[in-house]
Amino acid sequence: MAIMNQVALVTGAGRGMGREFVAQLGARGVNKIYAGVRSQEALDALGREEGGHVVPVPLDVTMPEQVEQAAQTCRDVTLLVNNAGVNEVQGLLASPDMAAARTEMETNYFGLLAMCRAFAPVLAANGGGTMINMISILARVSLPLMGSLCASKAAALSLTQGMRAELAAQGTRVIAVLPGAIDTDMSRDFPPPKAKPADVASAVLDAFEGTADQVYPDAMGRDLATQLAADAAAVERQFQTMLPE
Repeated sequence: MAIMNQVALVTGAGRGMGREFVAQLGARGVNKIYAGVRSQEALDALGREEGGHVVPVPLDVTMPEQVEQAAQTCRDVTLLVNNAGVNEVQGLLASPDMAAARTEMETNYFGLLAMCRAFAPVLAANGGGTMINMISILARVSLPLMGSLCASKAAALSLTQGMRAELAAQGTRVIAVLPGAIDTDMSRDFPPPKAKPADVASAVLDAFEGTADQVYPDAMGRDLATQLAADAAAVERQFQTMLPE
């Protein structure tokens, strides 16, 4: 599949990986990129900085009315990049309450589900298309330092697998992206080394033009996937030492 023939929508496009996806999609010749952002400031900035091929769209994936409006506005989308996510950097018990876990689940799972449900008919109408779901290698092993994030990402991975099965009949490809730590605000408290957003985005878009449905776009993600395949219990024991303070 050729990137330049796509009409893309990127969620969480205001910063970090989202901005990088917008930039690289444009560099690869995509003529129209809908950039979903939550704030008016980000909408204005994208409009100024990215040029005419980028169409800023108000989009908070936790707000059903904005998700539905985006699906009505962006009816020509063929590539949906579900990038929006949050990381509250909280343990499961160390957190003072359940607010962080609810926030992460609302965005990382329910927000993802809402976007998939809203855009599945759009993609079907445009020949099937592709969903790219940015998840995390932490969907496959829990890091106690970010325990509630890991739970939300595990839910997102399971959702992606189920969505892949349900959408196969309409010809929609569903790609799970499982990176390690990326040098963005979401991994601000994770120690280096961290992958560069530009490198991750490039690897993900290269994978789109290939055939894989599960992608490990950086060295940490690939290394952990190899270790999990060899001895998942050993990886879990190693991660158990990384506790919240």
